[in-house]
Amino acid sequence: MKLIFLALLLASNVVASDIQVFFSPKGGCTEAVVENLGKAKLTILVQAYSFTSAPIAKALVDAEKRGVKVQVILDKSQRTEKYSDADFLLHEGVPTFIDAKHAIAHNKIIIIDSHTVLTGSFNFTKAAEENNAENLLVIDDAALAKKYTENWQSHLGHSEPYTDEKGAMTQTQPNRQRTQ
Repeated sequence: MKLIFLALLLASNVVASDIQVFFSPKGGCTEAVVENLGKAKLTILVQAYSFTSAPIAKALVDAEKRGVKVQVILDKSQRTEKYSDADFLLHEGVPTFIDAKHAIAHNKIIIIDSHTVLTGSFNFTKAAEENNAENLLVIDDAALAKKYTENWQSHLGHSEPYTDEKGAMTQTQPNRQRTQ
């Protein structure tokens, strides 16, 4: 009986450790995103409504440079947002797309290596980390990641490559070799 109880207790701890929660302001959301992006080995898929966080943008570029396949879909407001990181991502070779099909493309998700999902109200912005009341969940669950990936792919299907004001356009087929 004690052995069964111990097994159940250990199993419940494993499940609990697969979900992390963060809150802002100043609750470590940005740090959690950057840390998880740093662990990526194969793929990072991003959907963001607002994206002005320099540390998160840098972490995405760093991942791209180490051979991770990174792709970003942003809301159409990021075409004209003064401090958007869309230009930075584009110029650093990260394929970036605009979802203009919806009134607001309000998703805030990151899918890492087909098993980790970051989601919640947390916008990828400095203001969200320092001033806003936000939340971020980090969920390690391949089945959930598959559903989020399918939804991400459907949004990519109607998104258009991001173009900066000088006419530079995201490459849909990045030049970098990918590691398997």
